[in-house]
Amino acid sequence: MPFSRFVALGDSFTEGVGDPDPNLPNGVRGWADRLAGALDRVSPGLQYANLAIRGRKLAGILNEQIEPAVAMQPDLVTIYAGGNDMLRPRVDVDALVARYSEAVGRLVDTGATVAVFTAADPGSAPVFGAMRGRFALYNELVRHMADERGVTLVDFWRLGDYEDERLWDVDRLHMSAAGHQRMAIAVADALGVEHDLEPLPLTPLAVRTSAERRAENLAWTRAHVAPWIKRRLTGRSSGDLIDPRRPVLAPVG
Repeated sequence: MPFSRFVALGDSFTEGVGDPDPNLPNGVRGWADRLAGALDRVSPGLQYANLAIRGRKLAGILNEQIEPAVAMQPDLVTIYAGGNDMLRPRVDVDALVARYSEAVGRLVDTGATVAVFTAADPGSAPVFGAMRGRFALYNELVRHMADERGVTLVDFWRLGDYEDERLWDVDRLHMSAAGHQRMAIAVADALGVEHDLEPLPLTPLAVRTSAERRAENLAWTRAHVAPWIKRRLTGRSSGDLIDPRRPVLAPVG
C-alpha cells in the first residue's frame, strides 16, 4: 500500500533521540525518518511530518499534536505515547490508556492507517526493570486498544532483538542508530509495505568482567539517571526548549 502523507507523533522515541545526525533538525534522525525514506524510495513523492518532542507525556502529545496531525489529512499516522507517564512514581494506567484510545479513535476517524506501539520490555535493567509489571499492564491495554480500534500494532515488547545492548544508546533508555533502523523495519513489516531496509552492521561486543560492568553501571547512574531524576523533581523536561523537527508536511529528501 503506497502512502503519500505520513505524520509521526510522540516523544523521544519518535523524534529520534539516540540516532544522532548533526545535519538534521534537533540533531537526530530516528526510525520515522528512516521509514519515510524507505517509503519514498518505493513510491516517490511522499510528504512527511514529524511532530514528536522528547520528554512529552501523554497529555502533551494529545494536546499539541493530534489536531495539527488531523489538519494535514494524512493517510499514515504513527503514534507512541504514554512511555514518559509510565516512568513517573504514580500513574493510573487504565485511565492513561483510555485517554490514549480516544485520541487514536480521532486519528482513525480521518481514514488514515494508524500504527501504535507497545513499550519495550525493561527486563532486568537497572532502575527501569523494577517497573516491568507496570509496563506489562500498559502493553496489554495497548494491545486491546489496537484490537478495539482496528489499528496496526508494532509490538516492541516482543521484538527479541532488543535484548542486544548494541540496539540501545549509552543512556539505556533510547534506541541507538541500529535500534532505530530495526524499529523502522518492524514498522514497515507491521504495515505490510514493500521496503529496502536492512539491519545496520553491529560491532563485536567487548568482553567485560563483573567489576567492569559494575563500574559502567555506576558511571551510567551518575551521567544519566541522576539528571533524569533531577528533571522529575524540578518539573522540567528534556523537551522544554525543543520544537518539532518537521512541523509541516514536506518532501522526504
